[in-house]
Amino acid sequence: MSLKIAFIGLGNMGGPMAENLAKAGHAVTAFDLNEAVVATAEHGGCGTAANAVEAADGAEVIITMLPAGKHVVSVYEEVEDKIARGTLMIDCSTIDIESAKRAHEIAAGQDAHSVDAPVSGGIMGAKNATLTFMAGGSDAALDAATPVLDVMGAKMVRCGGASAGQAAKVCNNMILAITMIGTCEAFEMGRRLGLEDQALFDVVSTASGQSWSTTTYCPVPGPVPTSPANNGYAPGFAASLMSKDLGLAAQAAETTGASTPLGTHARALYDTFCKNGGADTDFSGIIEMLRKV
Repeated sequence: MSLKIAFIGLGNMGGPMAENLAKAGHAVTAFDLNEAVVATAEHGGCGTAANAVEAADGAEVIITMLPAGKHVVSVYEEVEDKIARGTLMIDCSTIDIESAKRAHEIAAGQDAHSVDAPVSGGIMGAKNATLTFMAGGSDAALDAATPVLDVMGAKMVRCGGASAGQAAKVCNNMILAITMIGTCEAFEMGRRLGLEDQALFDVVSTASGQSWSTTTYCPVPGPVPTSPANNGYAPGFAASLMSKDLGLAAQAAETTGASTPLGTHARALYDTFCKNGGADTDFSGIIEMLRKV
């Protein structure tokens, strides 16, 4: 069944996601402040709008993929009068918990279904429709969102009620940052001990030190040909985004009183990496900074 979908936010992730919906036969009206990415989406089969309100007018589904919570809340407030009863609101951004809750509140005020569904899988996952969605919302909202998310990704995990998807994402990415730093440190130490990268990979990838950061995203060239290390650490998942997500984790830890000393240290390292020129490189590129320590 073809749906009328508004897609707001056409960056590295949002643009391919919108195009995949259009390729699947949905009537997608796309909007972004960046005219160049709007033109790309139009070339990919999307209709375009002059602003978010125009995109949302008459839409059965409104999807947002935006940089931060303030942008999501701003768009929800901007299009509020265009949200009809029963409209499905899906936010795929990675944002703070409080903003996610506010977005759900705005949708509820219009008798709309709402889902927070941040993603994992990076730019290639967005292009290849292999993303994993971490979804929060009511059962009815999640049921309605499933066929839409299935077009853009390979898996949707039901995490719980409103903002549970964002909670899962912030926890996941804190783990990812910590394990990537540990993986980078180990490979550099191994190199200084005279180990070949491939030899260490062959051990770690099948031993107790195994993690996604090694087996799928190894931070040194060679062992995993598809990892950004083989492409000059071109993202991928940019270090600036990891730094942002670790900031969200720190905020969540402060709010809940959770003790996250490793998360705090990982944030400090990624902030330093970004401030020293690494912001636009892949987050696994932090190995280059650690080599200089």
